[in-house]
Amino acid sequence: MVGGTFDPLHDGHKRLISRSFEIAGPEGHVVVGLTTDTFASRKIHPIRPFDVRKFDLVNYITGNRYETGWVIEPLKDRFGSALEADFDAIVVSEETLPVAMEINRMRRERGAKKVDIHQISCVLADDGRWISSTRIYKGEIDIHGHVLAEKNE
Repeated sequence: MVGGTFDPLHDGHKRLISRSFEIAGPEGHVVVGLTTDTFASRKIHPIRPFDVRKFDLVNYITGNRYETGWVIEPLKDRFGSALEADFDAIVVSEETLPVAMEINRMRRERGAKKVDIHQISCVLADDGRWISSTRIYKGEIDIHGHVLAEKNE
């Protein structure tokens, strides 16, 4: 499992998704949780509609021709189906590691098996700071982490 808002879909997101497919392998199955418009509205910057973000994810995944089966499911909260579903691993960034730890704690309380947590390192922009959707929205960097020209003030 992997989840996020994925807006815009940047190189950090792509690493997260690619790692999910690597871990699952050709015989596995990847569940990509995509935040609903309501859940995503908590962000500090505007978010494109669910269908637009889903379209970008589908294009990225199909463009990589992964052999692994996959599905995109709406993520209405931080946990989605991760509290009840039978799955083996969750892939997170450094930023979302605490959520995965909370998922395992809650699964244990419910009598469900613990899942393996695979943490990827966040992708760094040219300036050595994390690539993030917020930084892209602010015009600091592009989706590949290239620093954009300073804005004239």
